[in-house]
This record gives sequence, C-alpha cells and structure tokens, in this order.
Amino acid sequence: MMTLDELRQAAEAGSIDTVLVCFPDMDGRLLGKRATVHFFLESVVEETHACDYLLACDMDMEPVPGYKVASWDLGYGDFVLKPDLNTLRRVSWLEGTAMVLADLTDEEGHDLAHAPRNVLKKQLARLDAKGWRAMMGSELEFYVFNETFGTAAEKDYKGLAYAGNYIQDYHILQTTKEEPLIRAIRNHMDWTDIPVEVSKGEFGPGQEEINLKFAEALEMADRHTIYKNGAKEIAHFEGCAVTFMAKYAFEYAGSSFHLHSSLWDKAGGTPLFPDGDAPHGMSKLFRHYLAGQLALFREMTYFLAPYVNSYKRFQAASFAPTKAAWSFDNRTAGFRIIGHGKGRRVETRIPGADANPYLAYAATLAAGLHGIENELELPEPFSGNAYEAVDIPDVPKTLREAIAALDQSKVMRDALGDEVVDHYVHTARWEQYEYDRRVTDWERQRLFERC
Repeated sequence: MMTLDELRQAAEAGSIDTVLVCFPDMDGRLLGKRATVHFFLESVVEETHACDYLLACDMDMEPVPGYKVASWDLGYGDFVLKPDLNTLRRVSWLEGTAMVLADLTDEEGHDLAHAPRNVLKKQLARLDAKGWRAMMGSELEFYVFNETFGTAAEKDYKGLAYAGNYIQDYHILQTTKEEPLIRAIRNHMDWTDIPVEVSKGEFGPGQEEINLKFAEALEMADRHTIYKNGAKEIAHFEGCAVTFMAKYAFEYAGSSFHLHSSLWDKAGGTPLFPDGDAPHGMSKLFRHYLAGQLALFREMTYFLAPYVNSYKRFQAASFAPTKAAWSFDNRTAGFRIIGHGKGRRVETRIPGADANPYLAYAATLAAGLHGIENELELPEPFSGNAYEAVDIPDVPKTLREAIAALDQSKVMRDALGDEVVDHYVHTARWEQYEYDRRVTDWERQRLFERC
C-alpha cells in the first residue's frame, strides 16, 4: 500500500502522474475519475463528486425509473466521493498511476446507505461492537478467450475461440498455453498489494482460477473488485478477453465465487472457529454462524446471484450447488466446512463470479449474525451426493424466486435496512423486466419454423 507522503514523493519524482479515484457500483464494477496527481493532492484527496444516477442505473448505464434516492424528478444531482486513504496503492499495469477507493456520502456528509461499500461497513460495525472482525477469502473462476473484447463484441459473443480446447482442471500443459496472461495477472496483482496464492486450470476449456490471499472483509472486498477490473484490463493489453459471467455456455461449467469466511477476535487477533471437542469439532459460535446462513440462504441468495444468468449456473453434477446442505469437504453441498486451526472456515459455494463482493459479504455476515444472536441450532451435516438429496431445500432456481425471498425477509430488512433492501429489490426487478421483454437466440432457433 502507499501513504500520502509516498504519493507526494512519487509525484515530485514524476513516477506517478495520475490517480484513479474509484467506487464500486451496484454491479461491483469500478466507476470514478482520473485525477492529475497534483490536483488530487490539492483537492480531490478531501472529496470529489459524481452524479447520483450511478447508483440508480442498470449495467447498460440506463437511468432506471422508480428509485427513491435518484430520479429525473429529483434532478439527478451529485453524491460525494470521500477517498479512503487506507486503499491508496500503485496500479502496476497502468503507467504512472495510483488508485484510491472512495466511500460515498450525500452533500451533508451522511453515508449513502445503498452504496455497496457502506452496506458491508454497516455489518462490520455490528461485528466490531462485539469485539470481532470478519476474515474473508474470494476464489473467482473465469473463462479466457483468444479474442479481444472488440472481436468478441463484433461476433455478438458467439462462436468465440476458447483459450483451451478441452477440460483443463489442474492441467499444467493446457494452462501453460494461457500462462502469458495468467502470469501477468498474478504478478500485477502482487505488485498492486493484492497478494496472490495460486492459479490453476478449472473445469472448462480456457477456464482459470486465481486465488487471492484472505484478508479482513472490507480489504478483501476491495482486493476482489480491483482484481476483477484489473484482470479485464490486463487481458485487454494482452490481446485477450475474459468473462466472469456465472454461466457463459450451456455445455460447460459455470464460474463460481467461492466465499470463505470466519470470525476472529479483534483484540487478540485469534480465530473464533477453531476445531475442538465440541459437536462436529466446531465451536458453538461457528455452529450458530453457519446455522444462520442455512436459515437465511433463500433470503440472501439475490446478493450471491444477482442476474437472470446467475441461476443457469445451478445445475446438478456441475460443481455448482443446487441444495442448501452443509457438509465437511463436500463439493456437492452449498456450504462446505474446510480447514483446520486458524484456517477453519465455511466455504459458501452459492455465489457466482458475477456477484458484487461487498453485497455478498454483507449478506453472509448478516445471516451469520442472525444465527449467533438467536443461537440457532445447526442440523446434522449432510453426507453423500447432495444433488440427489430429496429432503434438503433447493437453492432458488430463478432470480424471480430470490427477489421474492429478499423482499419478504424481515431479518434482512432489520440487518441491512428497508432503504437498502428496497433499493436492491427494485434493481433486481428491473433486471428481470429487461430480460423478460427480450427475444433470445434460443427462441428463434426453436420457434422460427416449427411453431
């Protein structure tokens, strides 16, 4: 990371001339401005402004009607970006560039409740009040194509050349063919203070996974977001394209975001989920935390799977979960307990690589805290093939299901706030509406001649 004094020194030396001032939008993308380093140090270090429609539009940047916080009737004014200097870092793949993430407030300095970073910070404040902190890890899968983003668009994203031509799970030879790009991503992330552990081939042709080192929840969400943006930019410079879509192709595995979480004592820096002699070798706190996620999995699924496409990933025998079971080291279950000692944690396998990490982490912690505060009991672990289980509830099969569950959730409304839930329910309904009115290639192929 970089201090403000180090940025001043780099500016004087001429090694940094630009500062990216960014914030995560509702889709987990980085939006913001490029400031000259001297203007950042003179002014933007305190605050800058952006149009409030940026948290009230869809992925196509279309202003969406019906939001309470921003609209044509309200004039689409500004919100304020307050740089969080704890996030200041060099961006190694961009020449002469540093980056800082900003928190969003209104003109009076009040936090915007619906801003993703603030949604997570509210749940972290609940943990802090108990003397705890959350440690998180993100494992993201993505597909690599021997295309540019431009040629992929020209081909209407059809018939693209995968970087591999067979399943490459843990495969060294095939992943070596993709190594120029993947090595560049690994190294640039390390150089940008986003530590990488390993990369590996995944269960699809051209599918890769790069694992980032776990961190405190807000820092991990920041790393996750910068990494996704950086992977796309580095791919662009390498003449390649990558996608984090949850399900790019019917015939191949989807791309997951395996969400690892545990709670730690803030004062002592010790984990609160160690194995021991308690039932299932899990501390009482761990059992309640996991029980909360099992109790609320339907109500939090929208934050783990935010698009219509997200639900096409939930297919049996695909390494994506279809059942909300918990189990020990079982990849067919939605919640997988792994690790020992300090590494003891729950891996939530429901999120896709398309999820916004701030919202996914916030929903996970809200559910875990619900379990802890109400001392929910954990059912017995599942053993076997969860895909074939008949007595375990299903992960929601559609976005429409997930919207209804979130909208009706008293627990999520109490934890996140009505304003936040209403905002994202409106976002989800717009996404469903946009999909429902489109005619797909599948419909044309099936119906053009035959109906």
